[in-house]
Formats: sequence, structure tokens, C-alpha cells
Amino acid sequence: MLCFLDWCCSHSIGLVKATSPQSLRWPFCSSALLLRLAAKSVSTNSAAGISAGALTLDAFALCCQLSSTTWLQGYLPADASGDWLFQILQVYSLAVAVWLLYRVLVCQKATYQSEADSCPMGWLILVCLSLASVLHSDLNARPLFDTLWMTGLFASVVAVLPQLWLVNRTGGCVDYLTGHYIASLAVSRGLSGLFMFAAWEDITCDEWITGFNHAVLAVNGAHLLHLILLGDFGWHYVKAMAQKGLTSSVQLGDDFAWCV
Repeated sequence: MLCFLDWCCSHSIGLVKATSPQSLRWPFCSSALLLRLAAKSVSTNSAAGISAGALTLDAFALCCQLSSTTWLQGYLPADASGDWLFQILQVYSLAVAVWLLYRVLVCQKATYQSEADSCPMGWLILVCLSLASVLHSDLNARPLFDTLWMTGLFASVVAVLPQLWLVNRTGGCVDYLTGHYIASLAVSRGLSGLFMFAAWEDITCDEWITGFNHAVLAVNGAHLLHLILLGDFGWHYVKAMAQKGLTSSVQLGDDFAWCV
């Protein structure tokens, strides 16, 4: 699908007529990773191994960013994908996240590991909001919505923590579908980072220190932090896939206890 998207972009035909294919790889990958989790929920008819906290943070992050991208242009790709396709992918991701939350908390409540899924999300959201209120850029020229967009970015970065927390508290073994989902998080955030890095000259802010653009540091630092958080898991994931194949579970080492 990504190859088809690139082909449409480069030939300026079909649904996409973009000048920067990477602008769509990021939201498309975000949608795909949630579909991986949906596949697990449906195929196993169980919520075991799925963190409602992570899904809640994902949904919260998408809502924060959609508060800007649905009617303001500041954080949208400059190509044609920013006119409607980018937002459709984000709305679709939000719908899948809400549907998954319903399945986990209502339909499959009996198998949901609520005691283990105890990461303090309230504090994570408060930290994201506090940092965003100080470090936000000004691409929308509206402080409230600039803050909400940055809050969404930070929330999407820490959304992986409740999932890692759950994995650690349930024995450190990850089934292959959940493993693919967590690995896809790293890919999605990496693509988002590439898009933002390519646009770093366009990211501006009301500088607290003259000549120091804190928004660029915040945006790129957030993406780097996400990759660091998933670095340990990534090593175990690649090792398991290489040795046992794509349908093997991932056994995390004792060094993974840092996330609890």
C-alpha cells in the first residue's frame, strides 16, 4: 500500500497528488498499526496484552491534533494531501482507537488485564499539557491550538509507556501481533520525525531566548525520545523475528524493568 501511495505521489494521479510522499507515510502508518491491534482483538477474541491506557493516550493525541488540522493550516503538509486525505487518515485512526477501547473495556472486559494496566495516565497527560504550554510553536498563530497540537505530539510519544508497563507487569512476553503493533509505533514515529525534520526551517515560535528556537528542539526531541523508549524493545523484537520468524512471541529481558 505504501508503494502504491508513493507511485500515486510521483505520478500525480489517483487520490493523491502530493509533492512529498513522506507527509502521508506517517498518518497511514499510524492507521495501519491500530489495524494490527484490531486484528489481534478480533482474531483472538481477547483483550489480553492490549493496554487501554495506551489507546486512550492515542485517542487523546489524535483529538488534540485534529483540533488544529481540521480547520487550520499551520501543521498540515503544503502539498495536496493536506487538503483532505491527511485529516481523513487521522479521523480514521481515531475511530479505530475508540472502537478498540470499546471492545477492550466493554466487549472483552473479562479478559482485560486492568490490574496490570495501571500506568498513571493522568500524570502523563498533565506533563504533556504543561510542557506544550511552554514549548509550543506558533504555526497556527493561535496559542491555544498551537498548544493543543504540541500536546498531541507529546501524548503520542508517551502513549507507548502504558503498553510497555502492561507488558512488563504481565511477565515480559509479547505475542507476535502485539509485538508487530509496538514495532509499528517506532516506524510511525520515525516517519513523523522525518517529515518534521524536513520541515524544521518552517517551524517557528515566540522565542523565550532570542535566537533559540525551542519549538524545533521540542518537536525533534519528542520524536527522538520515542525511539529511545522503544530501543530496548526493538532489539528484542528484531532478534526474535530473525531467529524464529514473524509469528514468534517476543521475550523481553530483565533489563526491561525500567518502564515500571
